[in-house]
Amino acid sequence: MRKFTVTAIAVAIGFTFSVGAMAQTMSKDDYKAGMDSIAAEYKSNKVSCEALSGNANDICMAEIKGKEKVAKADLEARNKNTNEARYDALIAKADADYAVAKEKCDDQAGNVKDVCLKEAKAAEIAAKADAKSQMKISKANKKANDESAEVRKDARETSADARHDAASDKSDANYSVAKEKCDALAGGAKDSCMNEAKLNYGQK
Repeated sequence: MRKFTVTAIAVAIGFTFSVGAMAQTMSKDDYKAGMDSIAAEYKSNKVSCEALSGNANDICMAEIKGKEKVAKADLEARNKNTNEARYDALIAKADADYAVAKEKCDDQAGNVKDVCLKEAKAAEIAAKADAKSQMKISKANKKANDESAEVRKDARETSADARHDAASDKSDANYSVAKEKCDALAGGAKDSCMNEAKLNYGQK
């Protein structure tokens, strides 16, 4: 399931950058209306969160704050219509998801909580790595379309480097999760677990 989720995120990110370039910037009235709507929704959702207590309240607040942050970033992306703004929106989504995931991990304890936190961080790193990679690729392709064959070659190299960097970041994050899971074991079982993790994620 996780592999499908990562793939879905990558596809969504690519779609954001390719389709977003065709969007029109917003009028001032539409932008203001969008901001007012976001503020009103946050205020309404906050009332619902106040009815909860303990970690349930913390999770609820993290969710609505994240939703507000993402909505504002999406609005800015539509308004500015730039790759940078669309990248910022994707980063806002990654940050929001991570904040909620961390709060949910607080319901756990011991190694289970540690693994939960590592998995949340790995998901955040993966989302940000994909967003960064796609932005680099989008910029390189745009430049290549405007310039010479030599620049197009550079664009292909930049794209390859960007994908390699993203893959490396995600592999390191997944290795961190695997190590945390191994910590729940002891003796030979732990050693075997660590060796397998190193092999799977290309670590020394």
